[in-house]
Amino acid sequence: MQRETIVVLDYGSQYSQLITRRVRECHVYCEMLPWDASPEALDALAPRGIILSGGPNSVYDEGAPPLPEHVLHRGVPILGICYGMQLLGHYLGGKVAPAQAREYGPALLTVNKDSPLFEGLGPTLQVWMSHGDRIEVLPPGFEVLAHSSNSPIAAMADERRRFYGLQFHPEVAHTPKGKEILCNFCFRVCGCRGDWTPGSFIEESIAEIRRRVGKGKVICAISGGVDSTVVATLVRRAVGDQLTAIFVNNGLLRKGEVEENLERFHRYLGGNIIYVDASERFLRALAGVIDPEEKRKIIGHEFIAVFEEEAAKLGKVDFLAQGTLYPDVIESATPATKSAARIKTHHNVGGLPEHMRLELIEPLRFLFKDEVRQVGMALGLPEEMVYRQPFPGPGLAVRIIGEVTPERLEVLRAADAIVREEIAAAGLDREIWQYFAVLTSLRSVGVMGDSRTYEYTVAIRAVTSEDGMTADWARIPYDVLARMSNRIVNEVKGVNRVVYDISSKPPATIEWE
Repeated sequence: MQRETIVVLDYGSQYSQLITRRVRECHVYCEMLPWDASPEALDALAPRGIILSGGPNSVYDEGAPPLPEHVLHRGVPILGICYGMQLLGHYLGGKVAPAQAREYGPALLTVNKDSPLFEGLGPTLQVWMSHGDRIEVLPPGFEVLAHSSNSPIAAMADERRRFYGLQFHPEVAHTPKGKEILCNFCFRVCGCRGDWTPGSFIEESIAEIRRRVGKGKVICAISGGVDSTVVATLVRRAVGDQLTAIFVNNGLLRKGEVEENLERFHRYLGGNIIYVDASERFLRALAGVIDPEEKRKIIGHEFIAVFEEEAAKLGKVDFLAQGTLYPDVIESATPATKSAARIKTHHNVGGLPEHMRLELIEPLRFLFKDEVRQVGMALGLPEEMVYRQPFPGPGLAVRIIGEVTPERLEVLRAADAIVREEIAAAGLDREIWQYFAVLTSLRSVGVMGDSRTYEYTVAIRAVTSEDGMTADWARIPYDVLARMSNRIVNEVKGVNRVVYDISSKPPATIEWE
């Protein structure tokens, strides 16, 4: 049976990924494609409906992304959001013009007409607006569904062709019933069943892995994180002893992590597990390297080299399974993806050498982190593995600003262990998405006892998030921060100052490098 899918065509909105997430929360599979995706790319997904995202452009801007003809002629329902609505209006014969006043922020929506899109939601809705243009004249065949004080046409529809437009953003939390609107589009307009669940994902993934691998052999990188653990579990259930899991100690792990991981792997994964201590190799390769992108590429290259060497010892190996996630793919987008800029290279996406001889298996490539956790729980993995905080593939290398050396690693390991211990002691470890220490390149003057010091500054980073695509800095109680700071400067040799990072994502990223 063809998986029912909704496609989001991305026109550059900061909320495009959020639309994808909200549709998936309706238990309908959703995938995001660039606005200029080919007809063949859409054919491959056979979407039950298409959502046109918002974007920063005006439809009249020179070079503004257009609405491809083949999208309109697919015969499936279309929902345009903000810029997407204006595209529908513009290309179907209506008139778009600058609004008298830019509408940004909360607005009260009044529903004018019954529609499947607003069914069961009441006559008025709180919504979130963010636009400078608006529809002034409806395209032929359309009716007004709703209005706000500044948008006479805040929602429109051609029910016969099943084309809909929303001037507001249903995907953001500031539109409290926005998810219900998107679910109405999926179920009442597109006719979706809503049967995409962790259980169905597991079933589909295992079947696909079996089909693709056949009698081949697979190696899988396991790090102890939920991503690689879920991948290894899926592959193990699909092909059994055809999988060999490889745990590489790259010398960039946290304090005590090697011993903890090995114990958990043998207890929960079983099967063929190989441990490789390549710490000296990675540190040699990183010697003298300061640029964070170069660090990531070196680490990615060395990982694959280690896997290829281990594979050679095993005889003929055909596949490498790894835990690439959807945010990794989005953030590593190349300039060819016109609606997204490459933010940073992920070691398991952009850092793979071209000569790599193993085919990749990436069953989580289109999942967000919280979805991976749901799959992990459905697989029966223990909470201690499923809810382990995210840890970057390049490890502590991207939490050391500047050169990575054994001495600087030891300083960071000790400081990071204190941060983790105090967060756990305060009972905040499930509230906070990610929490860690960063060893900055900044040295500053301090005083300890009667002596002047000139030592490192450690930054503490802690954020709350649902999926890592956006994040806010965690409001850790002052007494917890005070204990961290006091312990770090007293227990970690080489540190005399501790600061707390209060940057959100965006504009910052979660990691410092």
